[in-house]
Amino acid sequence: MKRLASLIFTILIVLPLYTQVRGNIDIPDLNGFVTLKCDFHIHTVFSDGLVWPSVRVDEAYREGLDAISITDHIEYRPYKNDVAGSFNRSYEIAKESAVSKGIIVIPGSEITRNMPPGHSNALFLNDADKLDKPDYQDAFRAAGEQNAFIFWNHPCWDAQQPNEVKWFDEHSKLHQEGLLHGIEVVNGVHYCREAHKWAIEKNLTLIGSSDVHAPMQSSHFFKKDGHRSMTLVFARTKTAEGIQEALTQRRTAIYYRDNIIGDEIILKELFEKAVEITMKKEGQRVRITFTNNSQLFFHLKKTDFDDNLTYFRDFIIEPHGKHTTTVKMKDGINSGEIKFSVENFLVEPDKGMKYSVKIE
Repeated sequence: MKRLASLIFTILIVLPLYTQVRGNIDIPDLNGFVTLKCDFHIHTVFSDGLVWPSVRVDEAYREGLDAISITDHIEYRPYKNDVAGSFNRSYEIAKESAVSKGIIVIPGSEITRNMPPGHSNALFLNDADKLDKPDYQDAFRAAGEQNAFIFWNHPCWDAQQPNEVKWFDEHSKLHQEGLLHGIEVVNGVHYCREAHKWAIEKNLTLIGSSDVHAPMQSSHFFKKDGHRSMTLVFARTKTAEGIQEALTQRRTAIYYRDNIIGDEIILKELFEKAVEITMKKEGQRVRITFTNNSQLFFHLKKTDFDDNLTYFRDFIIEPHGKHTTTVKMKDGINSGEIKFSVENFLVEPDKGMKYSVKIE
């Protein structure tokens, strides 16, 4: 009872602090797709989280998210003597709360096992109770029978992989059976370069999540970074069905601290939608202005260069900011190309997105 009293006290203290003003995450849409801000890995008191499901909806509303999935553990429910119910109950409570706020709540659960295969989230479930199986393979197959989207959580978590980060035979088997579709490259504040590499090699959907357990605004990463780690989903429609189709087709990117992680084609279009580039020629000089129409940061760094052109080494375009740089051209030169990488737009581990601007 002391534990329940503590939980109730936390809820009563936290709730008055939350004002219900809709937030905004200013990231542009892509051609033919709407950019949805999503968190597919969060917890409540129905497993080992510290808040009621409706609080997770309120947090998402205040922060400007479009969709969440409450993925409470199937096998780990430390408060079950105080907070009982079906494995579907946290979703049902959250969905009811979300109706008036326009937040999409996707039914999900976390299959919680030792390594291998570790922890995985199953989304778009019809009945989470059917995942309560002694054998992990039966749990995955029960999710697969419901056409769930399944991703491997925090592969770099040192509690389960203390010495090295491995892809196990069990993961290969799940992948081959069509029971592993994505991988969590970012969990909270932790980026897993091995997971990023595997996502590319094995055609897995990139997922970034908060895995929040405490109230969001008390979480250290939220206070430091100003936003939670999340998955950007480029969906045809702002619906659960649109999100599921986009996840299946791997149309995602990860918003993590100042970084965007994703496929080069997607990141290039996102850069072009967010940044307007204008030029003004003044003799043998060209003034190039980068205007940022989003809340994203852009860290630009010179790469290959033409000896006939002199331009910046590196600079940062601030959110909703503007930066003007001068390109000097040698006598007789009146055209060329400046080349740079967007260092915080990661297309591979440790590799920023390359880009160029033609000067004519």
